[in-house]
Amino acid sequence: MPNYEPLFRLELNYHEDAPRIRTREGVELYYESRGAGTAITLLNNFFLTTPSWRVFTNELPQHYRVVSYDMCNHGASTHVEQEPTWDEHADDVIALLDALEIESTYLIGTSASTVLARDVALRYPDRVRGLVMSGPVLGPRGMRRHMQIQRSWLHVLENHGMAALYNQLYPEVFGSDMNEELGTPGFLGLRESFIALTTSEDLANGLKLNLDAATSPELLERITVPTLILTGDDDFLLGPTGAKELAERFPNGRHEILPKAGHVPHLDDSEGFQVLVRKFIEEAESHD
Repeated sequence: MPNYEPLFRLELNYHEDAPRIRTREGVELYYESRGAGTAITLLNNFFLTTPSWRVFTNELPQHYRVVSYDMCNHGASTHVEQEPTWDEHADDVIALLDALEIESTYLIGTSASTVLARDVALRYPDRVRGLVMSGPVLGPRGMRRHMQIQRSWLHVLENHGMAALYNQLYPEVFGSDMNEELGTPGFLGLRESFIALTTSEDLANGLKLNLDAATSPELLERITVPTLILTGDDDFLLGPTGAKELAERFPNGRHEILPKAGHVPHLDDSEGFQVLVRKFIEEAESHD
């Protein structure tokens, strides 16, 4: 069941002494690695940073090696003049794994970063053990609705700023129960965190990149690794029926629904999220 207590422990601070990893000429990525064993790599969408994962994945490092990092042009990683392409972001993931001597990993994408998870699996199938698509922006028939929403968000951001974008995002992305439970104090508190997580320029670049993503659902049929579609039953973008249909697009797909969770289900129920991730990985490893 939803537990919003971790939201009040949300961490935004970086480890000042953390090393960076050079992935290509002029690019160094901030990363954190916790735990040991089978690797899980967390992929940020453009609204998240590495520190924000800690309180929502505190159980996973007890069983796995959990790697999180900031994408190039976001957070504490190198900022270059031009936003990297999806292919360059995928190449960065592999360079990061190489530097950390990780032969293969499970990828966890959330919202927009499910596109990156898909693309890494397509470009580097031997490096991916499985995929968790949490609150995916991928659709069983395409991504038209997602693209329309992205254009709306980008318009609000560029014309009215970060606070206005937050006002639009909050009732869309967060579930009804969270909205009622947290009330006005939660809305205002999370607004401060949202504005602190990224810059308007970085976020705009990320939203523009999202509009360049390949949208064909046929691409999913080429991904043969175990794939979990994990959605909240209050996800504004993909409901339970859509999650089932999306999972069926993958040759080895399955789906799970988190009750009373919204578009980013680990924010509503981090414990339930981690239980489902562990269950998925244990089942995938047992058939390896």
